[in-house]
Amino acid sequence: MNAAAVNLTQLTVTEISVAAGGLIVLVAYVVLIVVPAWGSYGRWWERFAASFMTLFILLTLVGIGAGVGAVVIYYWDRL
Repeated sequence: MNAAAVNLTQLTVTEISVAAGGLIVLVAYVVLIVVPAWGSYGRWWERFAASFMTLFILLTLVGIGAGVGAVVIYYWDRL
């Protein structure tokens, strides 16, 4: 067996939760943002451009989430 291979039983609850949350976010991003942007245009290059532009929305949402998480961690002992 490869030493780099990870069994599911070796993962912690935190690692599984982060992976599940990431998968949920990815599915929601595709279903709620990319699919409507793709369907709004008829030409293939417009569809790809709209899909590329949705990355800015994704980065903004991830940045907001990271900022809120950083504030919670910073003030955790004061709450």
